[in-house]
Amino acid sequence: MTPEHRKQWAFALIFIAPALWSVNYLVARSAAATVAPHALAFGRWLIAFILLAAMSWRELAAHPIAIRREWKQYLVLGALGMWICGAFVYLGARTTVATNIALIYSTSPVMIALLSRFFLKERMGALQLSGVVLAFAGVLHIVLKGRWGALAGVEFTVGDLWILGAMLAWTAYSLLLKAWPSPFGPAARLTLIMAGGLVVLAPLTLIEALYFMPTQIAWSSFGYMVAVALFPGLGAYLAYSYMQRELGAARVGVVLYLGPIYAAATAWLVLGEPVRSYHWAGAALILPGIYLSTRPAR
Repeated sequence: MTPEHRKQWAFALIFIAPALWSVNYLVARSAAATVAPHALAFGRWLIAFILLAAMSWRELAAHPIAIRREWKQYLVLGALGMWICGAFVYLGARTTVATNIALIYSTSPVMIALLSRFFLKERMGALQLSGVVLAFAGVLHIVLKGRWGALAGVEFTVGDLWILGAMLAWTAYSLLLKAWPSPFGPAARLTLIMAGGLVVLAPLTLIEALYFMPTQIAWSSFGYMVAVALFPGLGAYLAYSYMQRELGAARVGVVLYLGPIYAAATAWLVLGEPVRSYHWAGAALILPGIYLSTRPAR
């Protein structure tokens, strides 16, 4: 595949990855009664790890020295991307509302864009930054349902602290994923990051099961784990790693801004909920914002 074809595929994934991630928020609310947060995160990444390791074991076996050299990086990335961005979202979803989750997470692409400029030296011109701001405004318009005055009345709960931690962890994960180059391809590298995440999650999952929240042993619990393993796990994280390698951390961060559009479309298709005028207005800001923010800086 030529460099130009790789970039074209990366741009296409910008519109595919959010659809895969949207499954995570649906499961986070639906599975709360049957699966404990850490158990759901551990099951998600264990299933994803087994599947991905089966596909990338040859590449991993060929570079044992690189694995020994970089194991601390995989442990840190696994803790950020698999533990905090996994279990913390499931914990927060038990005591906060979707609006608050969307508001908190909508700040992540802005932080990634700004920090990438300072720490990763990624070039983001005025046009690209204006695109990030435009998309951010579109997300807020949808989250607030067009009533910007409601922003002053938003009430935050303890659950929002879990979501805030997950958002900050995702920002750090995105920056470190780009800052720490690796000799492995996206699939093999993600396998190693998953392994690091499972090492961190295993004892916490056991403590949770013994002392706090036992998980109901049922087919529905397993089904939830499979769903988040395949779509927001394997699919979304592989896509994100690939896009970052081709486009950079700042430009790829804006994929989160497509989340509200996909959520509205899913609710319309699956639940029959109507698409409101504020959805269209938000999309009118988000889509050109993503176009501007992903254009190459001159």
